[in-house]
Amino acid sequence: MKHAIIGLLAETFIHPGAEQTGGIVDLPVAREKATNYPFIAGSSLKGALLDAAEQRNKRNGAGDDNLDLKRIFGKADHAGNLLVSDARLLLLPVRSLSSSWRWATCPHLLERLSRDCRRSGGNEVVDKTPCVASGRYLATNGKNSGKLYLEERNFTPAKPGANLEKWIETISRLIDDADAQNRLKERLIVLHDDDFAWFATNGLAVQARNVLNEKKTSTNLWYEETLPPETLMYALLAERNSDAGSLKPIQSIFQNRPYLQVGGNETVGQGWFNVNWIEKEQTKGENK
Repeated sequence: MKHAIIGLLAETFIHPGAEQTGGIVDLPVAREKATNYPFIAGSSLKGALLDAAEQRNKRNGAGDDNLDLKRIFGKADHAGNLLVSDARLLLLPVRSLSSSWRWATCPHLLERLSRDCRRSGGNEVVDKTPCVASGRYLATNGKNSGKLYLEERNFTPAKPGANLEKWIETISRLIDDADAQNRLKERLIVLHDDDFAWFATNGLAVQARNVLNEKKTSTNLWYEETLPPETLMYALLAERNSDAGSLKPIQSIFQNRPYLQVGGNETVGQGWFNVNWIEKEQTKGENK
């Protein structure tokens, strides 16, 4: 079975809506029930891919290279050949009061990435999952020194020992930009699962939106939660039947313009991801 992992680096604010009210926030982002991590449902991601494929076909007119959308994505009472997972959170940009912003992650998310890499391509394991105590942070390139202030919380350096170089190498493959890859070496930090969960729950932007009438009077004020630019997510794609060949046509959508719009607020410039494509093929004898 052929697989692909796509890295999704947010270029703008992203609003993967949950379609429910969450207290003071009228439109919160979709979250996993158990972990409370933000995510994008596979159905939403598949719909975004379908829309991008339809736009590609329109640009090409009636050409022979148009994508067979019904075969790839399915139709009523008939499943398509393309399998799309949820988009999972990997790196969350966090504001720092003691230095520039940092890309934060945690051992649980790194463990997930390792398991997903193995699931998508056989027996690949990225590296041993780093361990970090609560209230501490682990960084790279000699950046493990001094207190680090993230939002209103402060963290002290973790004890030396864990090496993040292999993780950086793997995560870099999900990013389609050399400058962003270089920034990763300087800005990546690993927090304890509980500490990261606090930022994933409380550290997202909440934006006020309004509707004005002709007299410039508010008729509808609401608040919505968004994922910030520089958020890194990833998703797994696969083919139900490798002989049908669905991954290559989808990959062709991003050859000249590696961007995908996902979620709400498209008309105000939100929802844009930079897409990086990593293809794998599972060989005989590997777990399916």
